[in-house]
Amino acid sequence: MFFRRSTGGLPDARFEEFVRAQSPGLLRLAFLLVNDRGYAEDLVQTALLRTALRWHRVLEHPEAYARQVLVNLARDRWRRVKRRVVEQPLNDVVAPPDPSDHARSVVNQQAVRQAVAALPQRQREVVVLRFFADLSVAETAQTMGITEGTVKSQTHRALLLLRQSLDGSETFQEANDVH
Repeated sequence: MFFRRSTGGLPDARFEEFVRAQSPGLLRLAFLLVNDRGYAEDLVQTALLRTALRWHRVLEHPEAYARQVLVNLARDRWRRVKRRVVEQPLNDVVAPPDPSDHARSVVNQQAVRQAVAALPQRQREVVVLRFFADLSVAETAQTMGITEGTVKSQTHRALLLLRQSLDGSETFQEANDVH
C-alpha cells in the first residue's frame, strides 16, 4: 500500500486485515442505504480511505468509525440528489445472487430490497443499521446522531410501512404460504 511508503506507516497490517474482513459487510450496508451498487462501492472506498487516514485514532473501534463515515456519506448523497434532476432507476439491474440461493428466496430478497428502498431516508437508515448491520438501538442512535427514542419510533414506522408493502406482494405471499 502506498501509505507505508509515502506517509511513514499510517495504516499497518491490522488495517489491511480490517479491509479484508469488513469490506463485504460495509458494501452490503452501503448498497442497502443507497440502493445503487456502483455508488455503494464508491462510498465504501471513500469510507475506507477516511478510516485509513485516521487509523491510529480509531484503532479501538474502526468498524464503528467506518460505519459512521458510510452513513454520513450516504446522507451527503441524499442532500445532493434532492438538488438534481430525478433519475429513473433501472429495475432490472440487481446485485448478483448467491448461486446456492433458490429462485424463490431471490425473489423475496428483491421484494424486501425494493420495499426498504421505498422507505423515507431516515427510516431506511434505521432499518438498515438495526436489522442488516445488527446494531443495537443505542449504537444506531449514536451512528445516526439521534436519540434512542427517535430510533424506536422510526423503526416502528418503517416496520409498519414494510409490512404493508410486503403483505401486498404476491411473490412474498406465495413464499410465506409454502413455509
